[in-house]
Amino acid sequence: MKYAIISDIHANLEALQAVLDAIEEMGIEKIVCLGDVVGYNASPNECCEVLREREIPTILGNHDAVACGLEEPWGFNPVALAAALWTRETLTRENLHWLNNLPDALNFGYFVCVHGAPKNRNTYLFRWEDVIPHLSFLKEQNCDICMVGHTHSPGIFSTDGVYSVDDDQKFFLGEGKDFFINPGSVGQPRDNDPRAAFGILDTDAKVYEQARVKYPVEKAASRVMEAGLPQFLAERLSLGR
Repeated sequence: MKYAIISDIHANLEALQAVLDAIEEMGIEKIVCLGDVVGYNASPNECCEVLREREIPTILGNHDAVACGLEEPWGFNPVALAAALWTRETLTRENLHWLNNLPDALNFGYFVCVHGAPKNRNTYLFRWEDVIPHLSFLKEQNCDICMVGHTHSPGIFSTDGVYSVDDDQKFFLGEGKDFFINPGSVGQPRDNDPRAAFGILDTDAKVYEQARVKYPVEKAASRVMEAGLPQFLAERLSLGR
């Protein structure tokens, strides 16, 4: 079975539509979202509604939790805080309710999904040392693979090393190893590549593939400015950081 893994959409409708179009062209029917549907960008309701209408299984991200009032934005920088509070006021009652009821984790048998780290959506996994405390979670879930988001940077963390992955590069997972895999961000990449990022996990062939797709960055940036959100949020989209 092939799964498209998307994460950190952050209310970027143009990027989300481009990614979903690419997934459809690839013939992949199963899609999973690792959270942060909203925050930063200017189309929170539209992005929620796309996922709701398609019934895409979705994890609760840290920006989602703040937007729907489950958490307060303690520790958010001023730009993230401004966007979070704007999002909270902009979301419809239906979308607030949907976000409020998203799960913290989803188990698909061969792999499990979380947002940041297992049992803590606010924790970043940047290095293998960050992953080590969470290896027991895989045993709890009876899985070899944990899909994570939150950092906005693609990467593969394995017991025998940390791997960067380029677009269209296939990585053979093999047997007997534990993996934490980050597909990068759909709506706000931070690895100096402005293209929307997502992953493809083939559970039969045991292969992971990193994918990228161009989208109309200027249109998404214009929406940010028209909404009155901080200018930096518009500018960073074209920089990929």
